[in-house]
Amino acid sequence: MTSHAESTARLRLGVVGLGRAFTLMLPTFLADRRVQLVGACDPREQARRQFERDFDAPAYEAIEDLAADSNVDALYIASPHQLHAEHTRIAAANRKHVLVEKPMALSLDECDRMIADCANAGVKLIVGHCHSFDTPYLRTRELIGSGKFGAVKMIQALNYTDYLQRPRRPEELSTAEGGGAVFSQAAHQVDVVRLLAGSRATRVRAAVGNWDPARPTEGAYTATLWFENGAFASITYNGYGHFDSDEWMDWVGEMGKPKNPEAYGGARRLLQQVQSADEEARLKAEGTYGGTRYVSPSTADDATAFQHFGPIIVSCEGGDLKPMADAVMIYGPDSRDRLVLERPTVPRSEVIDELYLAQFYGVTPLHDGEWARDTLEICLAMLRSSEEQRDITLGVNVEDTQSCENPS
Repeated sequence: MTSHAESTARLRLGVVGLGRAFTLMLPTFLADRRVQLVGACDPREQARRQFERDFDAPAYEAIEDLAADSNVDALYIASPHQLHAEHTRIAAANRKHVLVEKPMALSLDECDRMIADCANAGVKLIVGHCHSFDTPYLRTRELIGSGKFGAVKMIQALNYTDYLQRPRRPEELSTAEGGGAVFSQAAHQVDVVRLLAGSRATRVRAAVGNWDPARPTEGAYTATLWFENGAFASITYNGYGHFDSDEWMDWVGEMGKPKNPEAYGGARRLLQQVQSADEEARLKAEGTYGGTRYVSPSTADDATAFQHFGPIIVSCEGGDLKPMADAVMIYGPDSRDRLVLERPTVPRSEVIDELYLAQFYGVTPLHDGEWARDTLEICLAMLRSSEEQRDITLGVNVEDTQSCENPS
């Protein structure tokens, strides 16, 4: 793998959407010398102005202008979920490689078009950041692959956060428009358990929770996934902002930074000050890039550990593995060991690894369009399973038209 320090060629990246996803990826772009931000587009003038000041590069209002810029090698598509398919089409038509945020799209038909658009244009398609890029999970996958612990039999993953208590745009509170915990959060969790199971999922049974009338989308879910190799996984997510499962991760937050447990309820208190949907949308915009409450990274990043997506235990025939933010705990037949992971110097560098190797070395990425399509199929099946209260067999009669209904 090409090291950050030894890289000479730089990948010239254009950013589509300067919202929260870009805000979370910005420390990576600033710290990883393999990447140069050379352009952006966003409908918000204040975000465009800040980008031009920060990077001495053009910021356009329309994606068409950015995609046509000959100085851009690839586009990072961080626009709202419902725009991913169209923005990927425009990128591919301009022969730009594509790094698109999760979820890949809102329907399998859109995924198929995105895959075809990029294949026909001869450009690479990578979907991320999903937390299955995170080193603790990749290292756990390597341990499983060593065969030392036997076959994977069961995976348990859970995450309790304040996701639904954070400021949202109206479409983020509508499942039909790509909002809700399944599209936004299960895309991470499903990706991780698929990576660790090492097999194709065949069946899903799920229930979703929607119990806050003021936030009319699902804020919680639980699901069981069965895999071809006989393994099964249980995934649970609750975004209603009470218990915080980072308590079980040594108070290291999702972004790899220390979390103050005394800040309990902060998101809920902030949201209680909001009087309307427009005001809430403005509040979110103010906290993202270019907004009045946005704080630029003062250094590359102050993370002390890797990013993660909550507690996960992988049960194999000969032991259990527990990826943490700074280590992998190994529970073998006779000993309990801690495999310490070297502290990251660049957050989310694993995303750039895949993008850089695809661009300059032609390496097929792990998180390609086909991979992300399979993850979306499971997410859609979760919504359908909850609505119909039955198991859903994957790959059989899973139609797009049944996917985006808001479960009752």
